[in-house]
Amino acid sequence: MRLASASIIRSSTQRARGFTLIEVMITVAIIGILTAVALPMYQDYVLRGRLVDATNALAGLRVRMEQHYQDNRTYASVTSGPTTPCVSSTAGQFGIACGSVTATTWTATATGTGTTSAFTYTINQDGTQRTTAMPTAWGTAPQNCWIMRKGGTC
Repeated sequence: MRLASASIIRSSTQRARGFTLIEVMITVAIIGILTAVALPMYQDYVLRGRLVDATNALAGLRVRMEQHYQDNRTYASVTSGPTTPCVSSTAGQFGIACGSVTATTWTATATGTGTTSAFTYTINQDGTQRTTAMPTAWGTAPQNCWIMRKGGTC
């Protein structure tokens, strides 16, 4: 008799191993929900990291422009000569270019490409920072600051 009861116990424990279809479906649903929430947040985080390239490049350009003005007392010569601060360049996914340059004024623009193509930032001789283009989900452009996150606030 003992032998029969041992085989019954062994077979019932063997059936308890593994996952049911319901358990697997619940696990897949939970993973899907977590992915649906986490992926957009991660993509926004990566995008915000790329925006820093533009603002850093424009801030650095402003410093070089002011150094040039201090040495020459004019911005007009920034596009010629051996030490030209106003040269078109790239910073990450942004193209950096000088706009209008006169003896006393200048404007520089960072225009996004690729995943940052909806963004355009500017700076001028007074240090005025502007966001002239950004996705509508981030707010409304233009703004008199550099928008770095959703919500359109500085």
